[in-house]
Amino acid sequence: MALSQTVLSGVPLVPLQFGGDLIWLAIVFLVLALVAGIVGASGVAGLSMDIAKWLVIIFIVLAVLTFLF
Repeated sequence: MALSQTVLSGVPLVPLQFGGDLIWLAIVFLVLALVAGIVGASGVAGLSMDIAKWLVIIFIVLAVLTFLF
């Protein structure tokens, strides 16, 4: 069995958020958006900021679901 895996009624339960990959990607896209904004590429900056925003939202939802279940 995996390190943080539990069994309920014979069914293994795996946490939804196992690592910090989503938050790391959100930080990377945030930095990319800041750099693109400074350079003047507003299209890339806006798209990168939207991606970072959605990654943070997905991270928060998965974190809450992991704590609840």
